[in-house]
Amino acid sequence: MAERATDGPEVLFERRGALAVITLNRPRAVNALTAGMVGMMLEQLTAWADDDGVATVLVQGAGERGLCAGGDIVAIYEDIPHGGHRTADFWQSEYRMNSLIARYPKPYVALMDGLVLGGGVGISAHGSVRVVTERTRTGMPETTIGFAPDVGGTFLLARAPGETGTHAALTGAHLDGPDALYLGLADHYVPSARLPGLVAALESESPEAAVGRCAGEAPPSALAAQREWIDACYAEPDAGDIVRRLRSWQGSGAAEAQQAAEAIEAKSPTSVKVTLESLRRARGLSLDEALAEEYRVGLRFLAGADFREGIRAQVVDKDRTPRWQPPTLGEVRPQHVARYFQPLDGGELDLGKALDRGSAMDSGTALDSGTALDRVTAADRQLKETDHA
Repeated sequence: MAERATDGPEVLFERRGALAVITLNRPRAVNALTAGMVGMMLEQLTAWADDDGVATVLVQGAGERGLCAGGDIVAIYEDIPHGGHRTADFWQSEYRMNSLIARYPKPYVALMDGLVLGGGVGISAHGSVRVVTERTRTGMPETTIGFAPDVGGTFLLARAPGETGTHAALTGAHLDGPDALYLGLADHYVPSARLPGLVAALESESPEAAVGRCAGEAPPSALAAQREWIDACYAEPDAGDIVRRLRSWQGSGAAEAQQAAEAIEAKSPTSVKVTLESLRRARGLSLDEALAEEYRVGLRFLAGADFREGIRAQVVDKDRTPRWQPPTLGEVRPQHVARYFQPLDGGELDLGKALDRGSAMDSGTALDSGTALDRVTAADRQLKETDHA
């Protein structure tokens, strides 16, 4: 991790020999991403891609708590009553950055030390050299706040071994370094004490050489040892059936299966069902296609009730008692879930669109002329009323 920095820009960029370094610089917020940060990163990454003096790009987080705890969800909470336009514009820029990282023409090294959640996964797990440590706690906890995995998370978790990605997505569990390696979210295990040496080596060496010298052997993955009950229970096509299988599992891992069922039942029922459908669909999609679908789904969540309620309960009021609408899995109808995936009026997310400078959330300047949520039809906006009446 980088040394603690509390002042200055929200993102720091520097050159150290042939190494270009990105340091997320909001340590008090565990480096949560703002629209301004994403805009600066996307612009700098685009410039470095064509810079012959840059051999490798590194992303790290300031402070001791983690690389990135995700997006600035308080900003989303405040934006939703005003139509959610700034949030939609932020996602356009963020997903464009995720796509660029995945196809970056140079080695992109991500130090996934400490907390790496939600949007933090998007700026790290799509990279080509992904490093975890004994301090890593990663995952996609979106169902906890009434949302669904995005930033390409559905694409990543849909390709995890067996049904382990489904388990991680529905429960929103925090995963350690060995589990991240097993799921395919990371490549190398480096003890945190060796990270400064790794960064120094990257200034003059290839990532292969530097990581090869600093990496250690990861402990066993707990998820790998639990494949029997995870694969058996999560193979069900319906979220309600998954919970029933978890509740009734009698073999090895019965206690863990019971805990998983309890975790899922505490999440937004709508989020759980939409997330399951998202993962199943993502198995046949490219990353860019998955990002476009996540954008489509995200706009529907902005127009619904559970997303803001989940943020309120977990982050704003912190009472941990969200009032989900509807409150049970059985009340979430198939047609309600299907509407989250319908094409957007006025066009879909275009990841090939040229970069538009500016920061929607920070400056109020929309990246798409303020029309993003106009792509959600009036019928979509009535999801809560028509399906929950």
